[in-house]
Amino acid sequence: MLNLERLRTLDALARHGSVSGAAEGLHITTSAVSQQLSKLEREVGQRLLAKNGRGVRLTDAGRLLAEHAARILSQVELAQSDLEAQRGQVVGELRVSAFPTAARGLFPRALAALREQHPALRLRSCELEPEHGIAGVVRGDLDLAVVLDWYNKPMALPEGLVKASILDDPAEVAMPVDHRLARRDEVDLGEFADDEWITWGDGEFCHEWLMFTLRSKGVEPIVGHRAAETHTQLALVAAGLGVCIAPLLGRHPVPDGVVTVPLRQRVRRHVYVVWRADADRRPSIRAAVQALRAAGEDVG
Repeated sequence: MLNLERLRTLDALARHGSVSGAAEGLHITTSAVSQQLSKLEREVGQRLLAKNGRGVRLTDAGRLLAEHAARILSQVELAQSDLEAQRGQVVGELRVSAFPTAARGLFPRALAALREQHPALRLRSCELEPEHGIAGVVRGDLDLAVVLDWYNKPMALPEGLVKASILDDPAEVAMPVDHRLARRDEVDLGEFADDEWITWGDGEFCHEWLMFTLRSKGVEPIVGHRAAETHTQLALVAAGLGVCIAPLLGRHPVPDGVVTVPLRQRVRRHVYVVWRADADRRPSIRAAVQALRAAGEDVG
């Protein structure tokens, strides 16, 4: 009889690609991962791992069993979902992530409502950029992730995920109060060809979106500063160090010395929540989606 927890450990190793990654994803020590896999090898009577430099790799038998483990664990998830659905109670643990401004703008209201309405539900939340949140849901490290894409740059979702819209988040340009365009009713991105931009980290989805959008306007962006958090970007704007895109979600309070001006071509980012299709019937998933949508309505 194969042990389910050991199969879960093998699945985590296959998904993360390393013992340390599996340990982090499972919230256990690397020693515990190694012990579980050694026991699994004894159970099946075959080597599942081989040394690969300083790390390990799956043997042919290991890859074969890992494929079965993924299917078995998916069926277990379906069984748990069906049992929860039959019972109709919002219980258990729910692991959720959101990109920083959504964690600031949605989580306090949504998670507090869930705790009040469903005291038997244990909530665990963290901040993750959209692509990392999606990867966490795919791997099974997270149950839900609040993510985003932009009106002109959608994000492809992996197969097996379900999504629900939370809100459309309008974005404006934030600039110092003495900026030449600060008194305008609306502006165009093409008018900022000579300005320094304060943007997100290199390679982040929102940074790539901004570079793509400015270049589509014939503007080669001048990037002066990078910051992950909207409020850090706004503080740099207040210091006169450049301009930035300021979505509504998580923006307030806007610091003194900064004004936000709407764009002539309305710019919006789409905020939505994703989860695995095999967990679709879990009452806790449905309750969380409802709470996030209610929080989104309050923001909008």
